[in-house]
Amino acid sequence: MSFFKKTLASLGIGSANVDSIIHDEALIPGETVSITVQVTGGSTEQAIDNIELSLCCRYMAEVERENEEGESETETEVRTHVLAEWSLPYAFTIHAGESRDFEVELELPLNTPVTVGDSKVWLETGLDIDFALDPSDKDMLTVRPDPIMEGIFNTLEDAGLRVRQVECEAVDGFALPFVQEFEFVPVTGPYHGVWRELEIVAYRDDDQLQLWFEIDRQQRGVRGLLANLLGTGELERHLVIDTSVSPEEAGQQVIDFLEQTT
Repeated sequence: MSFFKKTLASLGIGSANVDSIIHDEALIPGETVSITVQVTGGSTEQAIDNIELSLCCRYMAEVERENEEGESETETEVRTHVLAEWSLPYAFTIHAGESRDFEVELELPLNTPVTVGDSKVWLETGLDIDFALDPSDKDMLTVRPDPIMEGIFNTLEDAGLRVRQVECEAVDGFALPFVQEFEFVPVTGPYHGVWRELEIVAYRDDDQLQLWFEIDRQQRGVRGLLANLLGTGELERHLVIDTSVSPEEAGQQVIDFLEQTT
């Protein structure tokens, strides 16, 4: 390769491109994702040290800032969290105009947010190239609840509750820097006219699903209360479900628990 072409490559001019193709329309936390990583050479030959993938999501945080008058104001800040990172040791040389595919299987973390409401999850794919601008690709993902959470949501829906809002919010004292909060409102059934809203936060590991609940009975407007209290130890409604139960059993456990604590 001539000195001029090497210089162009190091500046990212005419460099390789990368694209990740996800073969599943909807992804489930805890399950395996099949991905084809396509690398296409640019106008010059380049050495690729490895392929790097990052699974990211966004969440909202309330921050205090001073305005021009020196007064404190609360603003909403959008933050990014990396849920998982993978470095694939595929060192190779991509020639000009060449195309190469790499088949990859990755496990989606159990606590990947469900992409409903304002929740966003995406996959970033990059090529590690010495002395060059790293080519990258960003793919938005569709994430659906795992079977147990799906069973719980179906049971709540059967009881007349509907999802009104879903957000990922910053929280202190938790395993992650954020929680995904599901806000339900009763539109029919036994809780209509009794509850104003029900807020739920979930955290799962291999053996158990932990759930935190907050019920608003009056027009107090406690939106976000559950996330604010989660790290303080003040929440009383905390249910642990064994992940070996069926989705239907998990849903019934939630209903039984809520009726016993309200």
